[in-house]
Amino acid sequence: MLASDLEKFVEQDHLALDAFVKGDPEPLKALYSRRDDVIIANPFGPPAKGWEKAAATMERAATNYRDGEATGFERISEYATADLGYTIEIERFRSKVGGGDKLLPIALRVTTIFRREEGAWRIVLRHADPITSARPPASIVGE
Repeated sequence: MLASDLEKFVEQDHLALDAFVKGDPEPLKALYSRRDDVIIANPFGPPAKGWEKAAATMERAATNYRDGEATGFERISEYATADLGYTIEIERFRSKVGGGDKLLPIALRVTTIFRREEGAWRIVLRHADPITSARPPASIVGE
């Protein structure tokens, strides 16, 4: 079980993700560490390390979404110490994706690592991918 202050921060993260699938990256960006070791690994590209690259990656990724909403967060696992914690969740959204006009369901498998910095929680790593069900061995073979 997460400490109440970290659980409140995770709730802020969920609200920020709701804004993100509406196309607004700013609430989510506000929750991230500004340190050089921050990492974003999203379904749209390779991992981005460092605040400037992570911020640019979030801004670019948000342009893929419009008129969306978060529909649920299924917690798979969680753990925290006084200064470090993580969650593994299946995040579910509905959003218009790319140039499409239909609201589409989206499910992402997400690992998020949180670190206490100067008395406040910050996100230091987010890894999200669309793998939410079993896949055949051939699915891991590169292009």
